[in-house]
Amino acid sequence: MATGLMTARGGTASRKAVRTVLFVPLIVYTLFTTGPLLWTVILSLRKTRDIYANPLGLPDTIQFDHYARLLSEFGFFGYFRNSLIVTVGALALVTLTASLAAFVFARRRYDFPLREPLFMMIFMAIMLPPQVVVLSLYQLMVRYHLYNTLTGLILVYAATELPLAIYLLRAFYAQIPTEMEDAALLDGCSEFSLFWRVMFPIAKPAVVTVLVLNLIRYWNEYLYASVLITRKDVRTIPLATVFLLGENYADLGMLAAGLVISSLPIVVMYIFLSESFIAGMTAGALKA
Repeated sequence: MATGLMTARGGTASRKAVRTVLFVPLIVYTLFTTGPLLWTVILSLRKTRDIYANPLGLPDTIQFDHYARLLSEFGFFGYFRNSLIVTVGALALVTLTASLAAFVFARRRYDFPLREPLFMMIFMAIMLPPQVVVLSLYQLMVRYHLYNTLTGLILVYAATELPLAIYLLRAFYAQIPTEMEDAALLDGCSEFSLFWRVMFPIAKPAVVTVLVLNLIRYWNEYLYASVLITRKDVRTIPLATVFLLGENYADLGMLAAGLVISSLPIVVMYIFLSESFIAGMTAGALKA
């Protein structure tokens, strides 16, 4: 009995040692990823002249002048609103379109000619770097009078992220048992009711994953916005933030405050949707 007790204690100590070893790189990685954000917050609370005098110092007195100037003088609220409109519009469009397309590609009952070659073309579009299509998108936006408009930016964002969204959602819809589909049809569900009332709620983890990934992508996107937007009143936050950098002088305090404001929606959204996001990312690993 004493031997068994000693063995149990030894096993507990061994497990604690393993957990400690595993926690060390986790803590280091957490500090590495959250450190820049925390330091940006500190910079936003300092005066710019103090930052240049002592870049690594802490604020002597906490002040929020940079945030007040951003909202009043710089008009940051308008840029925030533009980013919000573009992000929400593109998210709604790409999520609904990708969900419907992925459902049709995933379920074998919706068979049509060239189904697999068409999906392969969509999959290959994921591999195209964004720089390749910038010129074509610019010409299309000018031709259809969508240049320098939020509507044009919404359409571009949705179109460029649609292939990846279809690919991710198709893998999830393909795992849903056909028995659920057959049971819903026997109960009198129409094709649209089958998707909207049965399949779409089941795919919620995958949908949330697509939402979070695209939310981060749209909110921080700069390349397409810099090419397709030149008017000041329709700038998004990434474009507006660049104008805080001068050619010979940068107001680092203002820039840090702008970065903090632009990061808040992403941080808050991820906090609320992190569990569903992780469930969606690991759903494929649970397939038997």
